[in-house]
Amino acid sequence: MTREQLERTLHQQATDAPQRPVKMRGSALSDFDFSNLNLTGADFSFSDLSGANFSNSILHNANLSFSSLANASFENADLTGANLNFSGMNGANLTGANLTGMSMSFTGGGRNVPPFLPRAEPITLTNLLRKPFWGVLIGAFLGALLVYGASGIIFFTNLVLTSKDPAVAGLNRFLAIQNLALGVTLFVLTWVLSAWLDRNFRLIGVRHTVYSLLLIPLSFAVSTGLYFLLGKEFIDELSHRPNYYFQDAGPSYVYMLANLAIGNMFLYALRQGRQLSRKMTEQEFQLLNLEKLKTRAELDALQAKINPHFLYNALNSIASLVHEDPDKAEEMTLLFSKLFRYSTGRDGSYTSSLADELDMVRTYLQVEHVRFGDRLLFGVTIADESLNTLQIPQFLLQPIVENAVKHGISKRAGPGRIDVKIYAQDDWLYLSVHDNGPPFPDEMGQGYGLRSIQEKLRLLYNDDAHVELQNDPYKQVLLAIRLARLK
Repeated sequence: MTREQLERTLHQQATDAPQRPVKMRGSALSDFDFSNLNLTGADFSFSDLSGANFSNSILHNANLSFSSLANASFENADLTGANLNFSGMNGANLTGANLTGMSMSFTGGGRNVPPFLPRAEPITLTNLLRKPFWGVLIGAFLGALLVYGASGIIFFTNLVLTSKDPAVAGLNRFLAIQNLALGVTLFVLTWVLSAWLDRNFRLIGVRHTVYSLLLIPLSFAVSTGLYFLLGKEFIDELSHRPNYYFQDAGPSYVYMLANLAIGNMFLYALRQGRQLSRKMTEQEFQLLNLEKLKTRAELDALQAKINPHFLYNALNSIASLVHEDPDKAEEMTLLFSKLFRYSTGRDGSYTSSLADELDMVRTYLQVEHVRFGDRLLFGVTIADESLNTLQIPQFLLQPIVENAVKHGISKRAGPGRIDVKIYAQDDWLYLSVHDNGPPFPDEMGQGYGLRSIQEKLRLLYNDDAHVELQNDPYKQVLLAIRLARLK
């Protein structure tokens, strides 16, 4: 049915019988647009309304119980007196809706549900048992069923073990095995069909009906097979005894109804357990995504602070050379543009190849070499060319090299040297930045650049990376990252 057909139906009903509500029980209406319609008294129970749009609709006393309302929109709708009991409303939007007198018991909560409404609960046995009336009723029934069943097991077992008549003992053994086999059959069938039924049948009633239609012939087949295999011999023998009396065990359909009830209880319990596991998995996934988003936000903040920091210093260097040595200023500008392309061309990634990172470090040192001239010598070496393909965090080395220039080379009156060495040892990747400037003081406070490196390594690798400041055997900043985390 299209929206135009629905509107014509509503108009016709309003004309012919103003008091007659719309009835679309058990319908598949996912993603249907009901916005701005008058649906007073409508019956959408047992329907699939996931993603449906009820914005600005009038749903006075409407019945949407036992329906799937996931991600449905009720924004600014009038739900006065509406019945949403036992409905799944995960992700539903109730912003601005009039919820006066609305019933939502056992309903999965939606977004923007006012706090004065009773909080929705999943339909689980645990939650049902906590209810004042239904909890006592269901708990009493289950308690009686379990005790009665346990007593039956004890009774039949005792008859089998104590009976001195082989035929009577054989009959009781057959009855005990038959009941045990039927119980196993019920559970195995439920276990096998539960997920399949959920995938292929949306409505709860249809699922249980299909399950029952499959259970009846299977139970009959198991009972009949066991009768011919284990019971017929003893029943025939006892039936020919003139003094043996078979007690009336009741009509067979009563036993079949009991099997159906127990089997459907199994089906319900398994489905609830699977839904609970799915909810836990979804919650864990959401928490993991939140943690990832938090990490990405922190890395973005670090990246945003690092980039302007060294670009600002490079611009100052260019400015200082514009009047003194225009050729060097031009050379620095070209090198600076290369750095700028590297810093702004990162397409959302926080890593780059070690080769790219070292190329950026060389470019930065070339910029500073133009500024310092022969006062700055540098070398960038890598022990094994295969390490060039490793992915490491962007701008991992540049702040350390910048600190070596600022706090090491610039403090020397004579020539200074910076060496960047990359090597692998004992399953760790080591990145060393050495300069021959003044040694690190014993109580050195860490500047932002070094703190940002430590924080970045912590966010990405936890305990599989660390930073060390060493003065012996020579001055260096040593970064270590476990190779397994880079592969």
